Amino acid sequence: MVKAAGKQSCGRLVFASFLALLAFGLIADFLWASSHRFSSSAMLSLPSSVTTVVGKLPPIEKDSGNKKKKKDDNGRERKLSATFQDLPAPQLHWEKMSASPVPRLDGAAIQIRNFLYVFAGYSNINLVHSHVDVYNFVDNKWGGRFDMPKEMAHSHLGMVTDGRFIYVVTGQYGPQCRGPTAKTFVLDTDTNTWSDFIPLPVPRYAPATQLWRGRLHVMGGSKENRHTPGLEHWSIAVKDGKALEKEWRSEIPIPRGGPHRACVVVDDRLFVIGGQEGDFMAKPGSPIFKCSRRLEVVFGDVYMLDEEMKWKVMPPMPKPDSHIEFAWKVVNNSIVIVGGTTEKHPETKKMVLVGEIFQFNLNTMKWYVIGKLPYRVKTTLVGYWDGQLYFTSGQRDKGPDDPGPRKVIAEMWRTKLILNP
Repeated sequence: MVKAAGKQSCGRLVFASFLALLAFGLIADFLWASSHRFSSSAMLSLPSSVTTVVGKLPPIEKDSGNKKKKKDDNGRERKLSATFQDLPAPQLHWEKMSASPVPRLDGAAIQIRNFLYVFAGYSNINLVHSHVDVYNFVDNKWGGRFDMPKEMAHSHLGMVTDGRFIYVVTGQYGPQCRGPTAKTFVLDTDTNTWSDFIPLPVPRYAPATQLWRGRLHVMGGSKENRHTPGLEHWSIAVKDGKALEKEWRSEIPIPRGGPHRACVVVDDRLFVIGGQEGDFMAKPGSPIFKCSRRLEVVFGDVYMLDEEMKWKVMPPMPKPDSHIEFAWKVVNNSIVIVGGTTEKHPETKKMVLVGEIFQFNLNTMKWYVIGKLPYRVKTTLVGYWDGQLYFTSGQRDKGPDDPGPRKVIAEMWRTKLILNP
């Protein structure tokens, strides 16, 4: 009987040990699966153009019976950062040059040989400039300041050159959010003298402007209220700073209206790049035309006008971009665009500035992001000389972590331009 009892105890011990090992294995497997589930969901991959801040898991709470409760995973916090629209781009070495004599926002610039002519613009919302400053790329100095005509617009100009004469088309006259003018002028850069030109049929604000096939083309922009996009397109034959016709001719309308876009002619092709629909308007009844915010839609559309006078849709920019009318240069059969503004922040609804340099390769018809600026900035005035890309003026961001607009600047920077082949 003693031997039988010993065998029975031994059997029970083996059976209990087996159950314990089985239970331990089940619990370990459950814990591993739970841990894997949470760690995977906390590391979800996101689009490269969106950066998120994912909150930590909620703290574990205890009920009155000291039993642990796990908060639902849907309670995680997920919030867009202030810089969510920045794109990955190579870091560049920037050299600070002599600053412009005055800060400028929404000014204009034309390069002729080694001279960059910088026109007008806001100093601040209540003060606009009415003169021209000139930068010499050879001497790396500013000089040669001279006045503009008294009736010439002070910002949001349409402007283009034939290599000597600069055609200045309409724009906003005065500070704050005053309306546009239809008056147009020509500057002879050999003598720094001005002459009147045939006014545009109606006033326009920041129209796309270019010389193409012996004609001065003006299109898009905003209408008199500063907000409604214009689709009209006019042209007039010109030569040596003079009109060869008595009036503007209507042309095929632009596919999408609005101001603040680049307009470029390369190899007998006219390109219109980026821009926006809508803009600030004057507050109703304000004696100083105080600016009042309205809804704007920024886009990255690119259109090309061909020899048949038909618009073709081209590959869009890497992201929507506006305030780039004088922020471009043509280098080695590529269009290079510096800074701008993009879509507003979806939560704060604040303006978001652009801190990248874009290249549109006209051989491959592809866009590239080729570098970062020293800071995000809009309405840059751009030049190119001896392999170096220059920009000056505009309105920069509040800092690395805040892409909203803050200070109007006079700074000038340059960097060696490296293009994608």
